[in-house]
Amino acid sequence: MRSVVKPLRALRILPVLVLAGCVSTTSPPPQQQAARAAPASITLSQAKAKLAPITARMEGVAERECRARTPAGTNCDYKISVDERPNQPANAYQTLDKTGRPLIIFTPTLIAQTRNQDELAFVMGHEAAHHIAGHIGKTQNNAALGAILLGAAAAAAGVDGSALDMAVNTGAQIGGRAYSKNFELEADALGTIIAHKSGYNPVRGAEFFARIPDPGNQFLGTHPPNAARMQIVRETVAKL
Repeated sequence: MRSVVKPLRALRILPVLVLAGCVSTTSPPPQQQAARAAPASITLSQAKAKLAPITARMEGVAERECRARTPAGTNCDYKISVDERPNQPANAYQTLDKTGRPLIIFTPTLIAQTRNQDELAFVMGHEAAHHIAGHIGKTQNNAALGAILLGAAAAAAGVDGSALDMAVNTGAQIGGRAYSKNFELEADALGTIIAHKSGYNPVRGAEFFARIPDPGNQFLGTHPPNAARMQIVRETVAKL
């Protein structure tokens, strides 16, 4: 295996892994993103004011669930904030800062599109759940494995140069998406629990899916169909 790793130029897959580390919840398919990139209908200060009471109620609950469900030493100190970049499309995502602290970030456009606190709380719970489930690390590992496997196959076939780089990056993209739908449903289920324990109605909150573009059941898609997400929420609530 050592003879393969070197020609695969492993460092070149790092940009893919960084992108994979930003686990998104409501990002539409690429062909629909441009249409949804309109400016938010609320100001940055209004978005922060709308998010603040949800954060106040949910942050402690999410941190307790994190400590209870993750190995000792896991950083459960969430920082929840609003994306201050202008004209970002409706999105919320979970990532990590340089110290490993979990970040949950909402764009003002998404905040403006939520109709009630339950919807905003459900999205927040979903993003908190991504960190608890370790989806960033799992996605990175899957991307690295995909890059190695497809790159090794290409190298064995005599491919080199830019074509080999393309094979490595394609493998990383395929690997990173291999279980992304399952990760989203896992986050929906745990996010339902977090929202419920915070005093919100996750079924009402998940109605947000009825108003966003449905990605359908695309092969290697990043998100499951909206109907499947609604179903997992209802099933989880029924067990509470």
